[in-house]
Amino acid sequence: MDFGFVRVAAITPNVKPGDIQFNADEIISKVFEAEKKGVNIAVFPELCITGYSCGDLFLQRSMTKAAALALKTIADKTKDADVLFFVGLPIYASGKLINAAAAVKNGCIEGFNVKQHIANYNEYYEERYFHPTNSKEYVLFDDFNEDAVHRLAINHIYKFSDDVTVGVEICEDLWVPNPPSTFYAQRGAHIIVNLSASNALIGKDSYRRDLVKSQSARLICGYVYANAGVGESTSDCVWDGHSLIAENGVILTESKKYENGMIITDIDVERLENERIRMSTYDALSFSGDDGIYYLGDRKIPEDIIRKYPRFPFVPHEQSELASRCGEIIAMQAHALAHRLDVINCKTAVIGVSGGLDSTLALLVTAEAFDICGIDRSGIAAHSMPCFGTTSRTKSNAEKLSKALGVSFSEIDISDSVKAHFKDLKLPETDRSVTYENAQARERTQLLMDTANLKNGIVIGTCDLSEIALGWSTYNGDHMSMFHVNASVPKTLVKFLVDYVRKTASEIALQEVLQDVLHTPVSPELLPPENGEISQKTEDLVGPYELHDFFLYYFVRCGFAPEKILKIAEPTFAGVYPKEIISKWLDVFINRFFKNQFKRNCTPDGVKIGSVSLSPRADWRMPSDVSSEYLKYLNN
Repeated sequence: MDFGFVRVAAITPNVKPGDIQFNADEIISKVFEAEKKGVNIAVFPELCITGYSCGDLFLQRSMTKAAALALKTIADKTKDADVLFFVGLPIYASGKLINAAAAVKNGCIEGFNVKQHIANYNEYYEERYFHPTNSKEYVLFDDFNEDAVHRLAINHIYKFSDDVTVGVEICEDLWVPNPPSTFYAQRGAHIIVNLSASNALIGKDSYRRDLVKSQSARLICGYVYANAGVGESTSDCVWDGHSLIAENGVILTESKKYENGMIITDIDVERLENERIRMSTYDALSFSGDDGIYYLGDRKIPEDIIRKYPRFPFVPHEQSELASRCGEIIAMQAHALAHRLDVINCKTAVIGVSGGLDSTLALLVTAEAFDICGIDRSGIAAHSMPCFGTTSRTKSNAEKLSKALGVSFSEIDISDSVKAHFKDLKLPETDRSVTYENAQARERTQLLMDTANLKNGIVIGTCDLSEIALGWSTYNGDHMSMFHVNASVPKTLVKFLVDYVRKTASEIALQEVLQDVLHTPVSPELLPPENGEISQKTEDLVGPYELHDFFLYYFVRCGFAPEKILKIAEPTFAGVYPKEIISKWLDVFINRFFKNQFKRNCTPDGVKIGSVSLSPRADWRMPSDVSSEYLKYLNN
């Protein structure tokens, strides 16, 4: 099944400036290597047939003739390779020398694109040889075919039969204020290829990386950048072969410098299309007819996925970013709450602390918000409300945490009031139904709400994004609050945030209690303990949160169907969960997500901190009674 993956490669072959036969042989060899690896689109560097650093040899007509002959040879010898590839060469056209990119597939030279912006500064002096052009087309004759007319245009776009579309830039085209790739993307190009010969300078690799990332983000496209490498002349410059492949602002892979070769990954065109649909400001252009579009026929669909997906998509991939990101998230949560407290002139916050991860994070954020407002932390009323399922471990941690943070703490056992409620309901003492569980959660919320009234304060919510997605909260129980600081923080991220505070805390007591909280099983603690230990573990009941957060990100943020999510989850969690387990919990996620929209449609205010939010006012609008028949379309 086609999930929208297109396999691309950026190739830096070995070159010898002026040795056109050698260069052609290297290109042919790399094309077949790419074909064996299932590549759909391959990109070679600028002027790679001749070598970029040939200097005044470009002015000799014999070179352009030899380059044209080599291109025809490359095309003929790769007719059995089902790859669309782009190679750079100088072309003599209408009395001018053009820096061009040729598109080749299955032995056919499909078309040519020209370099629109000729670099002529510092170490670059391309205008000595090449003609800058913004004209629509040139007509080529003898170098390619005596009987046919080949068009060399500035705006050719290449399109496969499944509508995967490719635009072409050459080196400097990317570095200008209005790159040609903007036009290509507005015409529908999903992938931009760049044939480049960008020399190495101190710090230039970082700038180049940022440029490719930024352009792929602005255009919501895949960007494949193939750079000239070792083998080019070092008379005045050195070439490091720094190639990159990016998608929508993320570098998917990049080459090691000074090592010629090939980098390969999969670009997800379906995801790019979903993102462009989502972005109402994405300015597409409308054209009549097919002018400038070259149709290429079918492409082979990759059978496997070589692209790597992070197990924790909500968590920074680079460890170097983790601490700063965690600090920024907590600051966002705290400043949002601080502003709310300031606007309503509130000096008191009421929060239920269970000794679990979510309420711990909420209390840490609330303490930080009070510090921002200059309010004494004693205005935070932390309540432990033990009942039938509470263990001594979590109850103790709730108290230790409150004392370590310097907030007011009280313990109110709700067992008697819940039993009285059971008596009113005529619920047997042996009952362990959902009513038995939810009555405890609702009693806690009632106590918190009434306490907030007494203290002229607000109730701080503790539910996280993962629980909101799954509906894993009691309606009008822990589902409700007056401000929801964890509303867009998924469970997998909660752990990292709490651990960040542990690592940065100066107080030993706070470090120790947070360490134990992090190692406490996730549980609502609504069923009686067994031998004093937690008997009700959330992940045993609803599934592993690392899976659910993975499902949540790719379903809501990327718009993937369940079958595609399963396809990428299987290799991502290989060795951790077998396919049948992933499939089982994916079914649970999808069904719970749709059945619990009614809870999300009346959630309290809560700060958005990431790209995924389920607030009915901000990001996710869906009817509570959406037809269950929709589920059958998700994999189609």
